[in-house]
Amino acid sequence: MSQSSMVEVQRYPFNKDAISELRSNAFAADSWPLVYVLSDEKHRRAYIGETTDTLTRMSTHLKHDEKQLLTAVHLITSEYFNKSATLDVESLLIKYLAADGKYTLLNGNLGLADHNYYQRDALYNDVFREVWNRLIAKGVVSRTLDHLDNSDVFKYSPYKSLSFDQRQGLLTIMHELLNPGVKNIVIEGGAGTGKSVLAIFLFKLLLSENHHVDLRDFSEDEAEIQSLLAKLREATPKPKMALVVPMTSFRTTLKKAFKHVSGLSPSMVISPSELAKQHYDIVLVDESHRLRKRKNLGAYFGSFDKTCAALSMDKHSCSEVDWVCQQSAKAIFFYDQGQSIKPSDADTEVFLRLKAAKDSVKHSLLSQFRVKAGQPYVEFVDNLLNGRVGE
Repeated sequence: MSQSSMVEVQRYPFNKDAISELRSNAFAADSWPLVYVLSDEKHRRAYIGETTDTLTRMSTHLKHDEKQLLTAVHLITSEYFNKSATLDVESLLIKYLAADGKYTLLNGNLGLADHNYYQRDALYNDVFREVWNRLIAKGVVSRTLDHLDNSDVFKYSPYKSLSFDQRQGLLTIMHELLNPGVKNIVIEGGAGTGKSVLAIFLFKLLLSENHHVDLRDFSEDEAEIQSLLAKLREATPKPKMALVVPMTSFRTTLKKAFKHVSGLSPSMVISPSELAKQHYDIVLVDESHRLRKRKNLGAYFGSFDKTCAALSMDKHSCSEVDWVCQQSAKAIFFYDQGQSIKPSDADTEVFLRLKAAKDSVKHSLLSQFRVKAGQPYVEFVDNLLNGRVGE
């Protein structure tokens, strides 16, 4: 295979009779590491995987309740592939196909962390770009990588790997969800620390069926999460969950991100006022510093008062934070005090009381994703803007 053709993509029917046809593919027959896309054009569903034992893997998928309903398999092969590369290509394909939106993905959460390997940047970035371009040519995907890189749906996909800080936050949350003495969990972090990514990853993980969880045994963290997830399944097999997003525009973005993910639905992303409709086992609140009180609400005054009445709360003294606490058995608040700047935002004292409560725990995210200089630089700018430099 020449440098100008680093990748091949070949389509086969996906059924029991076609397994023998896969033997004609040298990469499949010779146990070469490869990546594959199972798909169903009619129902717009897909599953992405990687393997070194293609024939056995396809036979296993044909026995699976959901995957056996898929109708085609695209084998993605390359002489440049090794196990690390195929894991990386698989991971990238899941992230980008979810954002592309043509298919609803049956995949579960990915591995917790990205892993580096030889020539990842020097060679395999180009390999993946060719993989994607060939999938466009085959009609498997429709949008370019450059287009998807700049889309909010890609940015807030549930198929993201987590930083060390985020993994520790995930473990903290899962432990406390199992703690009967804890009702409220507050995850604090400044802008760019990945609170939204963690919230969405967690939401997908908690709602995934056991056979949809694709965490890999790269670390002790992943083994611990598998164990905690099994205990949560036993305690609450099918939890009623909601992701509360106060800001309308961001709520619309996350609804789009949830639309093409198996097990998730846009209806799971709700406004604070929708909490009045039912009680939930677990409520996650992203950008909880945007939860409001009865001040400077404009056209929202009527809806706020109506929700307070439905929840039997005093509209003058309560805030949307109280709505969350009342309507959930467990509440997880992703919070940044520094971004609470509007007169309508719930008072800082409300969150201070919440964090100080006996049935609350808090955890902090520190690592920066948006600023290469890191957290010390962010802290310097924050001090500069708030007149604290030199103190």
